[in-house]
Amino acid sequence: MNIHHTSTEILETRSDLAVRLARSTEEIAIAQALRFRVFYEELNAVAEGISANLDADRFDSFCDHLIVVRQTEMVSDERFRVDDGEIVGTYRLLRQCVAAANGGFYTQREFDLRPLLEARSELNFLELGRSCVLKDYRTKPVVELLWQGIWNYVRLHRLDVMMGCASLEGADPKAHGPSLDFLARNRATPLEWRVRALPERYVEMKSEGAAADPKTALKALPPLIKGYLRLGCFIGDGAVVDTQFNTTDVLVILPVSNINPRYFLHFGHP
Repeated sequence: MNIHHTSTEILETRSDLAVRLARSTEEIAIAQALRFRVFYEELNAVAEGISANLDADRFDSFCDHLIVVRQTEMVSDERFRVDDGEIVGTYRLLRQCVAAANGGFYTQREFDLRPLLEARSELNFLELGRSCVLKDYRTKPVVELLWQGIWNYVRLHRLDVMMGCASLEGADPKAHGPSLDFLARNRATPLEWRVRALPERYVEMKSEGAAADPKTALKALPPLIKGYLRLGCFIGDGAVVDTQFNTTDVLVILPVSNINPRYFLHFGHP
């Protein structure tokens, strides 16, 4: 397994929390164990073909793995112990140049990115995936540290666009009808950013008839998607059902140029 440990410049600390890149195959395995804990034990993903209680796939070997570490000697779960404490959150980062050398992005299993990548070939894309925080640590400081780590990484590598699948819990799109309808009607990608779900996996997001009540639809969205919306993201055309992870996925596209400048006061300018 290759470790693309690029720089310590993304390191940030806050109280007893720190965000950094995983430094070894051992730390990546611990992040995979944390993902298994959340996706399979808590959110009921289907564990067919999964061994050793790890959420792992071929992409892990060439991605960078962002981790939030609670710096302590007294860890709450030995499965997540690292030298400087315990991992409580993680995000998987895949730069376009790395993806191109390794068969493409994970997202391309659900969405047809090729037209967008060809149309915006002057831009550098970053795929965000496997967002995961232990239940007891789904707090503002941990989430903000993850975002700070991502943003430091974006600045370090001069990346232009963040994108990736974001999930709504449950594999029944009808249960998310108002939310999907709201996203399709209010945050659809402009023509120059257009991306569609693969034809064989495409699920229509717009409901028949009148539009969903915006307040109700927005309230039902997961916090992660709400965060992307606040930053100024677009949502691709069509949802996808992921039966393995028991989710309904939408594609988030977030050009750095779209981010509200007021966020830079907190996270730093490009």
